[in-house]
Amino acid sequence: MSGDTYGGDRIDFSQGTFRGEAIGKKVEHHHHYGPMPHVEDALPPATAEFTGREDELDALLAALAPEGAHRTAAPVTAVAGLGGVGKTALAVRAAHTARERGWFPAGALFVDCHGYDETPAGPEQLLEALLRALGVAAAHVPSTVDERAGLYRSMLAERARAGGRVLIVVDNASHPGQVRPLLPGHPAHRVLVTSRDTMPQLGAHLLHLDVLRPQVARDVLRAALRTADPADPRVLDDADGAEKLCELCGHLPLALQIAAALLLSDPGKPVAELVAELADSATVLDHLDDGERGVRAAFDLSYRRLGPEPARLFRLLALAPGKETSDEALTVLSGATTPPRRELNVLVRAHLVGPGSVRGCWSMHDLVRAYALDRVARQEPLRAEGTAARARLLAHYQRRTEAADWHVRNLPGRAPSPGFDGREEALSWLDRERTGLISGALWAADPVHARAGLGLALSLYEYLDRRRYFDDGVSVYRCAAQAALALGDGSGAGRAWSYLGLALRHNRRLDEAVAAHTRACGIHRERGDRLGEGKVWDMLGVSLTEARRFDEAIEAHERARELAQAVQDAQVEASTWNNLGRARFKLGRCEESIVALSRACAMFRSVGDRAREATARNNLGRAFRETGRLEEALEAHTTARAVFEELGERERLATSWNDFGVALCALGRFDEAVDAHRLAVREQRDLGHRHGQAIATQDLGVTLGRAGRREEAVEAHVQALCLYRELADRHGESEALKRLTAAGYREGEPTGEGGGR
Repeated sequence: MSGDTYGGDRIDFSQGTFRGEAIGKKVEHHHHYGPMPHVEDALPPATAEFTGREDELDALLAALAPEGAHRTAAPVTAVAGLGGVGKTALAVRAAHTARERGWFPAGALFVDCHGYDETPAGPEQLLEALLRALGVAAAHVPSTVDERAGLYRSMLAERARAGGRVLIVVDNASHPGQVRPLLPGHPAHRVLVTSRDTMPQLGAHLLHLDVLRPQVARDVLRAALRTADPADPRVLDDADGAEKLCELCGHLPLALQIAAALLLSDPGKPVAELVAELADSATVLDHLDDGERGVRAAFDLSYRRLGPEPARLFRLLALAPGKETSDEALTVLSGATTPPRRELNVLVRAHLVGPGSVRGCWSMHDLVRAYALDRVARQEPLRAEGTAARARLLAHYQRRTEAADWHVRNLPGRAPSPGFDGREEALSWLDRERTGLISGALWAADPVHARAGLGLALSLYEYLDRRRYFDDGVSVYRCAAQAALALGDGSGAGRAWSYLGLALRHNRRLDEAVAAHTRACGIHRERGDRLGEGKVWDMLGVSLTEARRFDEAIEAHERARELAQAVQDAQVEASTWNNLGRARFKLGRCEESIVALSRACAMFRSVGDRAREATARNNLGRAFRETGRLEEALEAHTTARAVFEELGERERLATSWNDFGVALCALGRFDEAVDAHRLAVREQRDLGHRHGQAIATQDLGVTLGRAGRREEAVEAHVQALCLYRELADRHGESEALKRLTAAGYREGEPTGEGGGR
């Protein structure tokens, strides 16, 4: 079985925070992602003063200790408590202490789930962050949750075998669904979770963290002042005032730190004066428990001390999309031409804003963000100001995304403004702003921002497709389709459903993909848009082919061809010929396939589409091979490879290498064929294209078997079988089992170290 390429893969429509700590020495592993990177002090730094949690720290360390040190440890430990109670500080302190004691010689990972943000991090984002921390490059992260989880567990298992135990700190989780995919599987490792919610579903050892005892809270306040100025006497001089201040802060560490910052910002202010100011504040965050009433009072005071411009920036920053906000986005939100550094510095000093995970990005604690959003919601002028700011940012994001898209697709002609210096700069911007772009596109669900959010969502199509962010694509296009429906925008709805179908197909959700494309066809037909309908019929045919519904696929491509011919669009017609030839090949109608694919090559050449001409030519090579025209097949694959390499089409290049190997095998040139297949396997794996990897691994096994290398062939087929099962590809699984049965292999039999990995 050979891999598939086709010209209609992209339609020409006119759209986490992580840390990783070195796992000891460099350890090579079989996934070929390279050794674990050496990162110093990768855990967040522990607080300089750690006061009032000694008992809780001892309990947590007892849970994390190796078996036999104290008692049998649970694989997952969860620290639960209300927001601002100090869960993260305790977990980080425990992690540092455990590392210092040598309990986790293979290192530590840290990931922030942002569980209580407006849009919490999903498992796909969290797994991507952890894989990046483990050394996987962004371009090599698999596209789906299951693929990422499988790679993550596999890499941790290798580290357990090579070096020892790893501690994974999962901070600020809001739901078991965020945590489950992050569990390593191997019993050597430990997971430490922090959450406002108790999550018994995890089967974790639970540590409930309550507010501080009054005396401890006063010690925390005193320690915070002493860290800045060891001679600061205010807490000792006014014990009663300090006790009252702690009460007003609800004995919450977060609120106490903010109160300390207010005192530090005015060294002459007595504690009693701050107490009087806080006591005079009558408002509270309505949704918080009694123990947190003082949080709003502290935030109110911090907010009132801001000048008009810092206060405005504070509110606007809370409205930003995503987990962190870049200088660029913050500038647009504020309506300025340069980043508002002075106002931003005021917010940082007041502990209302902190630095993000990379330089030039900023974050807010979830309680602070909730406070700021509540301030906006309570006043109509502030709501209007926020709506205008979000509209500015969406318009900016759409302009920049459309300009970046021009470079990503290598379109001819003059680049739109504002432009980029080239494709790499455009992709770099999209990568940096990706979280904000995705969250901004999801604003399409808000009727106020539906039109702009829809435009941004549709502009992201090429980028999300090229980077294989198909999970993001499913979320974005589904939201876009709903927005288009609400707006009565038939054109937008048709495009959104088409893009949704493509994302679903890449995620191997084939029945859903067929349904999405079918809906898009109906929308375009109702509008009388024959070109749009033709494009989507072609995409529907591809999804039907992937679902092995070949007769229906042929009918869809023929319908698409008729519509393309009716509107005289040569490029779309060329795509239909290519995909029709591919479907006929799958049915074994190879002579008819050659006719269709030859027509596709000629038409793509006539419109100057070199990439899709190469795709059709590579498909033509397969048909030549099956009709015995082996030298012509080699020539076709070689020609296609040269174009793919020149254009940087890595996935299609890998596919053509695999097809080249199949043709070499047919000629009996087994050693060359094995090399070609292995190159294809490595490239597909590095790209995170698990289905392409499975196909190439299966073909590698076939070639090894024909070469008489039975053990290596069995190893390759076993690996292909595992991949197909992970992807729920029943046909591929069946083919792999047939190959293994023919080789005399029975499941459970040990295999060697050869094969495709």
